[in-house]
Amino acid sequence: METEIKVNKKGIIVLPKAIREEIGLKEGDVVKVKVEGGKIIIEKINLWDKVWNCCKGSAEEAEKEIDEEEERFWRRK
Repeated sequence: METEIKVNKKGIIVLPKAIREEIGLKEGDVVKVKVEGGKIIIEKINLWDKVWNCCKGSAEEAEKEIDEEEERFWRRK
C-alpha cells in the first residue's frame, strides 16, 4: 500500500488505518524507525520474539535481563 500523508507540528505523522491494519499495528505497539538511502523505514517490533530470544538460563536471569533492557530503553529517551 502507498499513500501520502502530511507531517504536522513537531514532526508528528498519523499512519492511516489501512496501513496499520495491514501490518497489525495497534496502540501501545513499539516500532523501530530508521533511515536507509534517504527513506524513512518504520518497522513493527515483535516484543515477544525479542524477549523470548534474549533470555538464556533461569527464570530469575531472564527477568533480570528483561528489567535491564527496559531500564536501558528508558534511559535512551
